[in-house]
Order: sequence, then structure tokens, then C-alpha cells
Amino acid sequence: MISYPWGVDGTTVRVLEEGSGDRVALLVHGVGARADRWRCNLGALAIAGFHAYAIDLPGHGFSDKGDFDYSVGGYASLALSFLDSIDAGRCVLIGTSLGGHVQAAVTCRQPSRVTALIMVGSLGITPLGEQHRAAVAASLADTSASGIAAKLARVVHDSSLITAEWVQGESRINSSPGAAGAFAALARYFRDGIDGDVVGDRLAGLAAPPPTLLIWGEQDQIVPLAVGKAAQRLLGADVPLVTIPVAGHAPYLERPAEFNDAVLSFLRRAGLAGQPPGVDPPTLEEGRS
Repeated sequence: MISYPWGVDGTTVRVLEEGSGDRVALLVHGVGARADRWRCNLGALAIAGFHAYAIDLPGHGFSDKGDFDYSVGGYASLALSFLDSIDAGRCVLIGTSLGGHVQAAVTCRQPSRVTALIMVGSLGITPLGEQHRAAVAASLADTSASGIAAKLARVVHDSSLITAEWVQGESRINSSPGAAGAFAALARYFRDGIDGDVVGDRLAGLAAPPPTLLIWGEQDQIVPLAVGKAAQRLLGADVPLVTIPVAGHAPYLERPAEFNDAVLSFLRRAGLAGQPPGVDPPTLEEGRS
């Protein structure tokens, strides 16, 4: 795996890349996170024959935190521009939480470009509602170690995974220059705008939707499993919902073996992935950001 800065329409984003070839998979994280959260999954995709990329969205991680359209629409435009910048044609899109909303918006804009859409504990299929929007907005402002520890306790089901090093790293990166302004803009968007960008009906109404998969942690406290079930009802019975037990909002990080198996099994059924050799997935300790 390599990591590097990359320019997209005047914005610098940090990229993690693994694999090679023209079968591209783009992975997008959730609000307050970054590309490192996918470290347990990029290798499995590469082994299955994908050229896998994960990016830090602007305002997050090691990407620019200055002037930007901090909205689902702004992020969807950046994702499409990133794909253009690496000469990617058709591709698999994977996103979690806010990243799932972004990838669904990309799919609605250019459905013929998307070979498969995988949404994990995703926002954006149904409205959040005022209470949930306010809670996310409030949490974005607290980047202290105690605030980060409380957030991570909602992200993963197993609290023993939350180490002092993980908390410290998240706190320092989310308190880095420019982060406060970016998170303030995101907080305003969550309070006032995100439910106006819901894409569930548009996604369900596509004339030729790509193969779509929903994945949820059974113990997700941030976007509960009931939301995933509602999304499945809206999108249709041919959209499977895979639930991962003993996992919270980040099953890709907390239960990577089960998550990777669900993703690759789905992609194989869709004729998009080969059968990989028996290689163990990265452990959480190897992959934790």
C-alpha cells in the first residue's frame, strides 16, 4: 500500500492505493474519519483483482481543510473529479456513513459509470431527522481526547479496541490546522442542509441501477440497523442487506474478515471479482488508523 497527496481541481487530498489494473474500487470514509479506516479492506480488494483507492475527504485527515463545498454535493463532485484524474472508467463504489451518502449521490449522477455500489451504515437513503442532525453537528465540535474517546465508543461495539494511541491520533489530526473551520462548516450543513440532499428515491428510481449491497453492524449506535432495513425496503427486495454481528458502526474495521467476505462474495456474484487465494485479511491492530 502506498500513501501520497494528490491534486483534484485545486484541492489536495491524501490517497491510499493498493493493487493495480483498470478494475477500480473507490472507498470513502464517514464524517470525522479518514482513509486509514479502510486499511483492513484495501488489501483484500487488491488480492481479488481490484485497483483500490481510499481518499481523505477535504476537511479530514491529511487533505486540505480550507475553502471547499462541505456538502454531499461538493464531495460527490470531488469523488468524480478524482476518478477522472486517475483515468478511471467504470468502477466499484464503497462508502460508509456520510461516505455512503456521497457514493450514492455519485451513482445518481453517473449510474452508467458504477459497476457496483456498496453502502455501509449509510446516511442519505432516508432523512436523518432534526434530533440526529443536531447530535452529529454537536459532536463535530468536540475534538478533545475525551470527546474523541466518546465518539469511538459509538463507532465500535468492542470498547477494548479503543486504545490511548488511537484516541490521541484521532484527536490530534482532528485538531490540526484548518480542521475547526472545516468541521464548523460540516456542522452547519448537518444542521441545515443534509436532509435536503437525501437520494434514496432517486437511487430507487434509476432506470438501470448498478448491483447494490447494504452492510450494517448489528450493534450500530450511530445509524441503527432499523435504518438499514428501511433503506432496503425503499431500494427493493433485490438489494441485499448483510448484517455483521458483534459490530458497531464500523464493521469494516471491527470485523474485517466478515466484512471483506461479504463484499467479495457480492462482487463475485455480480461477476466483478475473481476468486482470491487463501490469504488472511489484515488484523485490526495492523489496520487501525
